[in-house]
Amino acid sequence: MAQESRADLVAAEDVLLFVNAAVTATGQREFHSAADEQRLSLAFLHAYVRINYRRVYAAVLALDINDHNAALVVRHLLESAGEASADDKRVEGRLIAARLAVLPPQRVYRLLRALRTAKVNNRRTRAIFRDWLAARPDPAFDAVKYRPGLKAAVRHAHLPSAEGELGDFLFRPGHRARYEHPLLDAHRRAHYEQAALYELPFTVAEGFAAKHGVDRTVFLKGIAPRATRLERLRVQARPGAAGVDLASMGLTRLALFVLSLGLDERSARRAELTGALRAAAARAAGPHAGSWGRVSAVLDDSYSSSGSGEKRRRPLAVALACHFLLEALAGAGAYRGRWTSGGTDPLLVRPRGATPLGSCLLDALEDGPDRLVVVSDGWDNAPPGLAGEVLRVWRARLDPDRRTRAVHLNPVYDADGFDVRRLAPSVPTAGIRDAEDLPALVEIAEFAEGRSGLAELYAYLDRRTAVFTEGRR
Repeated sequence: MAQESRADLVAAEDVLLFVNAAVTATGQREFHSAADEQRLSLAFLHAYVRINYRRVYAAVLALDINDHNAALVVRHLLESAGEASADDKRVEGRLIAARLAVLPPQRVYRLLRALRTAKVNNRRTRAIFRDWLAARPDPAFDAVKYRPGLKAAVRHAHLPSAEGELGDFLFRPGHRARYEHPLLDAHRRAHYEQAALYELPFTVAEGFAAKHGVDRTVFLKGIAPRATRLERLRVQARPGAAGVDLASMGLTRLALFVLSLGLDERSARRAELTGALRAAAARAAGPHAGSWGRVSAVLDDSYSSSGSGEKRRRPLAVALACHFLLEALAGAGAYRGRWTSGGTDPLLVRPRGATPLGSCLLDALEDGPDRLVVVSDGWDNAPPGLAGEVLRVWRARLDPDRRTRAVHLNPVYDADGFDVRRLAPSVPTAGIRDAEDLPALVEIAEFAEGRSGLAELYAYLDRRTAVFTEGRR
């Protein structure tokens, strides 16, 4: 029995390790590791979990993993279909279909090109992508905005879309003098008519605007009605930008925008920015708002929270977003956050200094909270190891009954350790990419604390799978 329990514990740790990686790792450079290290480490984890825990590997598609890893999971499941039983294939098919439905279209088209390059073209794969393409709301829009991807998809999945004017647009450009579909015809006219480019999707119109030498300010004003919310944010979310719709931003994206502003502008817009962050946090907290009791947090704004060129200020943005979300989750007036820099104004945080997590933890534990939350990349270095020792002694001597629920949330994948960096074995660690996922990640982290076994973890994954794939049976 002891041996069986030990095997279950190892399996649960393997599963949670992979979930942490799938939430945080994107194969891009981090502060402490290069992009090649990230990709190599992630490739090993995907292969290891797929071979040893295929059921779990597929089930993570129902969790809040990032799009990069979701696409990798789909690709590897389809490439290794011969390893799955008939029942596994049915469950995997529903999970893949549900995940493709929420992935950005450009990522799905990129995935399809990768499968084509890998010569994965079986009947099951073609059927999955035929269904996805059939569910797309406007094939003509995809033909204009994602033309190379749609062309590859039509060829790869053996679709009949190559017929009619859509087929002419994709494979026989210039064959028709005009198109009946207004978007296809606008694309034809945009080659020689400036006015037509304002009828096209933003990213396509950008290319035509550059070709025609249209002034950038004039172009942005004219194309604004055609731009998506995220496209407008990418253009406008810069220091000094006007007209940014803060109310439409998610919490983490809003935190990134706030950190992109200079300190003087943040101070001048304090009421506006703080109000927007608290409103976004209230939306993210949802039914959990005010239910967590007394909450103390340790938030990392050390120099390493500046992230990397690919993930600029991302770790700090997650910490800032978590600060406002934890405030919403705690009872009224029952939250206190401590920044490792010693700063007391969350709106003016910036990456600076070392990471004295140990001393901050001592202060946070003196509050006697119901929940302790640490948001940090785990590089405790002032002095090194103090945080782990504080948590070890606290759990062993002061809180052996675990009256305080503690969790460490880490926004940075550690390529060398094949996981997010941990502070202490006595406190569970979960990877986090978006602060909005915090309540769900805290639930998953509790499996790592030993309170629940492998059977409960599998049951949890089965429940998430059932909810995620509802209506696709």
